[in-house]
Amino acid sequence: MADEKNFRLKVITPERVFYEGDVRMVEFNTTEGEIGIYRGHVPMTVIVSPGILVISEEESPRNAALHAGFAEILQDRVTILAEVIEWPDEIDRKRAEDAKARAQERLDAKAEETDILRAEAALRRALTRIHVIS
Repeated sequence: MADEKNFRLKVITPERVFYEGDVRMVEFNTTEGEIGIYRGHVPMTVIVSPGILVISEEESPRNAALHAGFAEILQDRVTILAEVIEWPDEIDRKRAEDAKARAQERLDAKAEETDILRAEAALRRALTRIHVIS
């Protein structure tokens, strides 16, 4: 590690190592709210909620759409086990906008058979994708 203010970030999905490197800070959503992590953070494990993962490297921040998973936060490293995560160039805007419209239609219909939690989760995922590519 070249800089003592940096820490190691590793983001893993079932298919690949999405990201591994030394970072200054990382930010993402948890079930308890948004969290920002620097080296020396209090150790904890959190559940990830849909939102933008902001990776602050030396040059400039990088953003990704992080949808769900768990994170282990230690003082000198953070490991995120992500179910789904995407770089902006991996996201199809039309597909995300179509998913948003479908989820919104299900919520607006207020049909008794609609799984509201599932529709809300689909809407959050679509909005996250759209936001990260905007």
